[in-house]
Amino acid sequence: MELFAVPDLPEIQPGDDIAALVRERVDLRADDVVCVASTIVSKAEGRHANLEDFPAGPRANELAARLGDISGEEKDPRFAQAVLEESTEIIMEAPFLLTETRFGHIGVNAGIDRSNVPGADLLLLPKRPSESAERIRQELDADQVVVTDTCGRPFRHGQRGVAIGWAGIHASRDWRGEPDRDGRELGVTVQSVVDELAAAANLVAGEGAGGTPVVVVRDFEFGDHAGSDNHFRDVESDFVRQALRQWSFDH
Repeated sequence: MELFAVPDLPEIQPGDDIAALVRERVDLRADDVVCVASTIVSKAEGRHANLEDFPAGPRANELAARLGDISGEEKDPRFAQAVLEESTEIIMEAPFLLTETRFGHIGVNAGIDRSNVPGADLLLLPKRPSESAERIRQELDADQVVVTDTCGRPFRHGQRGVAIGWAGIHASRDWRGEPDRDGRELGVTVQSVVDELAAAANLVAGEGAGGTPVVVVRDFEFGDHAGSDNHFRDVESDFVRQALRQWSFDH
């Protein structure tokens, strides 16, 4: 399997055709997986925002005041309001805001970005990333597209690439019922393929000012496995989330 970044992409503006910009720079094969950073999807979809677009309500003022008290730094309640409006649930409200976005992804601050946003204060995640992936896939005439983001992981330091939208590929491949090397039947192994592709793409894409937002994965083979589009755990089977609902930060 080979991964390479699409070179020389310009700063993406609202209304830009990401697929056309990629096609101008790379000769794609039909079975390539094109991994696109959510940042440029959001920019093309006009998901820029300013803090004044989110006048703070009582709940946002409460959250910002508490976070400011914990950190010792003043927090803008308008940012807390933006997080509230982009979320369906606040899972943790201290010492940071961990939320569920409207499309099911769980991350800090609803995934709102405050860096690399020329001319605006905030960049919101795409509203429906899998629909964005499908649109890019059709415009590219490619088989598979993954929209990626970076987020932290429980129990580990640092961030890594994850998939928040995908099209033309199953989110996971199911190894249950297949034998291991000793002939034992696998009972629980379901591999999150789109997350693994997103993480691999993020190694090539890089971070910060030198980042390249589109990576092509070539010669990846899904294999002869059952596939599933279940990606975000439902609340009934997410025991960590259930526990966090009962936990409170003691400061």
